[in-house]
Amino acid sequence: MELKRYRLLLWISFLSLSMLWVAPELQAAPYYQGKRITFVVGFAPGGGYDRMTRMIAKYLPKHIPGKPTIIIENMPGGSSMIAANYVYSVAKPDGLTIGNINRGLQIAQVMKISEMKFDLRKFAWIGSTASDANAFCIRADLPYKTFGDLRNAKREIFMSSGGPMTSGAQFTTLIKEYTKLNIQLITYTNMADALLAVERKEVDGNGSTYSSLAPLIQRGVLRPLLRGRAFEPEIKHLPVDEDMTTDPVGKKVMAMRSATDVVGRPYVAPPGTSPEALSILRKAFAQVAKDPQLQAEAKKNLMPVEYLSAEECLKSVNYLLGQPEDIVREFKKYITF
Repeated sequence: MELKRYRLLLWISFLSLSMLWVAPELQAAPYYQGKRITFVVGFAPGGGYDRMTRMIAKYLPKHIPGKPTIIIENMPGGSSMIAANYVYSVAKPDGLTIGNINRGLQIAQVMKISEMKFDLRKFAWIGSTASDANAFCIRADLPYKTFGDLRNAKREIFMSSGGPMTSGAQFTTLIKEYTKLNIQLITYTNMADALLAVERKEVDGNGSTYSSLAPLIQRGVLRPLLRGRAFEPEIKHLPVDEDMTTDPVGKKVMAMRSATDVVGRPYVAPPGTSPEALSILRKAFAQVAKDPQLQAEAKKNLMPVEYLSAEECLKSVNYLLGQPEDIVREFKKYITF
């Protein structure tokens, strides 16, 4: 009898320990089971941010316990400021809304833009899916083979932009001001229209993220001539924008702008999102970035995917928000929103 009682107690203890061991998974799975995650993309369909998010969303559910449904909601305007304001102030902090916002909003906050109703440091950061280099590109059918050739051009060079607050517009504006290149920046409502203008030969080129321009570069429509400090292997050989100026303040301003490239494709949740939901999402993003199927599609679409942690993103944000006033004042001379 004593032996049977001992075995029964041992079996009960074993079952209790087993239930404790699986408890975290049992808690994680039910939360997203049968639920829907909405990605709020701050740009119109067709651009780099939108394409990246749709690709991530296709594979993300299998890396989230409970396999939730995912939908994409495009909320363009103000170079994603409308979307950022919505995620920050309107969306519920329930882990079911994820904002895909412009990394250039870091610069907007440095400059204290009045339309901003959020503090980037207070978002629940999930991370980024790419560090994205900027490339200054000219149509390949034009006779400019190097940046030096472009400097010697006898006419004004027309460059398209997907919005005044995009990193590409900032990149091109600083090149114009500090290298004295004869550029006219033409602003379109979104990146898709800006690239279509290149295809139609309405403009001479575009300076923007390499991932957005790679399809046109690969097809021979655009020729890259210059890059920011961050780089992709394909453009590593190009000269860097800050090396094209002798102005020491200009070098600092260009380096500061390049720092935003590290954060590439940021994803954030509303402030106050529970640590449990945030942990699940961060883990899922880290895993999906290594998903073989996603990586194959990313390679096909010329959009490299690599997870950058929330901590690394915030490090860049805090660096930029800690810049001295003289550098901020110099930014305000040339960057408008």
